[in-house]
Amino acid sequence: MRYNRLGRTGLFVSELCLGTMTFGGSRTFAAVGQVQQAEARELLRAALDAGVNFVDTADVYSDGEAERITGQALVELGVHRDDIVVATKAFGETGAGPNRRGSSRTHLIAAAHASLERLQLQHIDLYQLHGFDPATPIEESLEALDHLVRTGVVRYVGVSNWAAWQITKALGLSALHGLTGIASLQAYYTLVGRELEREIAPMLESEGVGLLVWSPLAGGYLSTRTSASGGRRRDQVSFPPVPEPRGAAVLEVLETLAAAQDVSVARLAIAWLLHQKTVTSVILGAKRLDQLSDTLAATDVTLSPEALAQLDAVSRVPAEYPGWMSELWSKGRREQLGAQRHPRG
Repeated sequence: MRYNRLGRTGLFVSELCLGTMTFGGSRTFAAVGQVQQAEARELLRAALDAGVNFVDTADVYSDGEAERITGQALVELGVHRDDIVVATKAFGETGAGPNRRGSSRTHLIAAAHASLERLQLQHIDLYQLHGFDPATPIEESLEALDHLVRTGVVRYVGVSNWAAWQITKALGLSALHGLTGIASLQAYYTLVGRELEREIAPMLESEGVGLLVWSPLAGGYLSTRTSASGGRRRDQVSFPPVPEPRGAAVLEVLETLAAAQDVSVARLAIAWLLHQKTVTSVILGAKRLDQLSDTLAATDVTLSPEALAQLDAVSRVPAEYPGWMSELWSKGRREQLGAQRHPRG
């Protein structure tokens, strides 16, 4: 297991993270998973034994039940607080009324303290805005996050499901006003969903923001008959959307490569993400120990340059403007940089 810096911070997180969306299983989350306390404890134990030091949850997962189960599992396993990085998120609806959602100062501060109580913790290591709030000025949200950091409730802050322009605006405002900067983005990224590479990934690399990947298997799309996972969540909930026939073509190549290495398609798909330089950590969700054991083993998979090229060719997203124009018009300058980096002799 490798440990990567979270953005430009001094915090190191494992390249694989245990996601807890499967914990609890109330309302719409029942289709994702209905993992209860004893099962969750064993999943967490297996992750820790594999070297994982990073757990991600959210206040809306099963109406807060996922946070409660996560916190209790940490207590039952006797995990030392300094040995675990706990991330949670706020933004979604947590009750009736217009102020029980969004990224207002009122909601974020109340939500953070409610999460602490459910998690049985004194502080949250990484607190993330779970979505972009068009009703709240970014400055207000950033000030609320900064307040939580300065009062010791939160250590680092991040966002999830934000566009590139939203993140860069927030980074600029944070620098201008001396507020805590965004350390990470949690986003959807997978072999059958590489749209992030158009604008977001270059921005993250430029600005030193970490990338945490959710749904690396596209909601079970990349858990096929060659996977150890058995039944697929996608048979019940077809999310995230996967473009066809590109998805089928990706699966065909993955299955061939997986068979050649005698590993599951799921494990190989996660290994591909671990080979991408922008990725800080990949969030793994699981209902059972055999699922988690299979995907945790992605750290042992090495992809050859030929395999990476095959996967890149079949999964690459079509070029869009201004990307194709930039690629064409900047070619000469990129070649100059290459010559500078690799001088003759």
